Amino acid sequence: MTTPPSLLSLTIHSAILNLSSISDLSFLPDHIVLHLFLETLRAGKLNERVLKLFVASGKDEVLSLIGAFNIQQIVTPVLPTIHIKDNEVDIVIGAFHSDLTSFMNEWRPVFTRYHLIIVKDPELKEDLEIPDGFDLDIYTVQDINRIVGTSNSIKFSGYSCRYFGYLVSRKKYIISVDDDCAPAKDDKGMLIDIVEQHLLNLSTPATPFFFNTLYDPFRKGADFVRGYPFSLRSGVACSLSCGLWLNLADYDAPTQALKPSLRNTRIVDAVLTIPVGAMLPVSGINIAFDREVVGPALCPALRLAGEGKFRWETMEDIWCGLCVKVTCDHLKLGVKSGQPYVWRNERGNAIESLKKEWEGVKLMEEVVPFFQTLRLPEAAVTAEACFLEIAKAVRDQLGRSNPMFSRVAEAMVEWVEIWKKVGSGPLLGDN
Repeated sequence: MTTPPSLLSLTIHSAILNLSSISDLSFLPDHIVLHLFLETLRAGKLNERVLKLFVASGKDEVLSLIGAFNIQQIVTPVLPTIHIKDNEVDIVIGAFHSDLTSFMNEWRPVFTRYHLIIVKDPELKEDLEIPDGFDLDIYTVQDINRIVGTSNSIKFSGYSCRYFGYLVSRKKYIISVDDDCAPAKDDKGMLIDIVEQHLLNLSTPATPFFFNTLYDPFRKGADFVRGYPFSLRSGVACSLSCGLWLNLADYDAPTQALKPSLRNTRIVDAVLTIPVGAMLPVSGINIAFDREVVGPALCPALRLAGEGKFRWETMEDIWCGLCVKVTCDHLKLGVKSGQPYVWRNERGNAIESLKKEWEGVKLMEEVVPFFQTLRLPEAAVTAEACFLEIAKAVRDQLGRSNPMFSRVAEAMVEWVEIWKKVGSGPLLGDN
């Protein structure tokens, strides 16, 4: 015969269902509050507000359990704690086409609030055509040679010209977008403001040490799921935000050649933190980062022998992303991926590009295991120090079997020297 529930258990059950309407527990006997706390834990109903309710009761046994279970109150609110001002942001654009009129006008609703750095590809011969109405600085090959000088290892041509923009910026945050991208629209037909979303990603904490199955708990309408350790809910600073693409997604040449009609038409309205230890292929097409914290780790070190002019013919951003991820993991910083989206226009021939990218496809099979197992010394406490340690490991481990990696390591060391010389203070030759 089943024993009927006691009056106390029914009362506790009812209280758990109505915790949202209870404002004070201090008047209840200690054993009742303790029982209620334990049953609340078992039911998975302990959230930030309920925890504060139990703490405010002042019951010693409950407070002792909270300490024993290492349950910590969240000190970081769901809304951003960092307010990023417009004058703290540079938008960096690598100019690979001479006529930027259409590109700039499409982005005008987003770009006009911010300062722009446009770096002209040194191999582009025609003068740039840019409409009026923007706050911008334009850098050409003459500026590159004047400010950086001649480098045997670092080349700022092609997609690598954007890194010169990272170098000469003096703002804390950088948004980087390709000139073959247009603003995307969400499912309601509204323009997606990539700057606003990137800055939201950077200004709210990342959660790399424990995966939240509702993705970014700091986005509006989300929170931490049941079972997420309270001791990890404050998160860590986010230093890199990786956006995505509609229409022509950032596939590699083999995939695009096999599926020439494949297009990305679906927006997934989500942002997630990449877990610590997990690598990812960062694409420079649509990213944002904290320049002051991880800027020195973004370097165009890896150049393929047959590198071309289309994104799937290059690997410099993939290598750069692996270096940044290892750096962020070591420094306990976060990397996010997801929103915002841009619309990528059609470019290039995947079959022709496949001939040039194949070297990079093969390299990834060797490079990824290297980065997955790489551990940096505790003495490396800055991005510069981390990057130099990565360069040393590249030279000692990868360079033994492939001389290309020795050149990559040399370029990484030279980049840090250039960053220290040029990356802060007045630019060389400025009045």
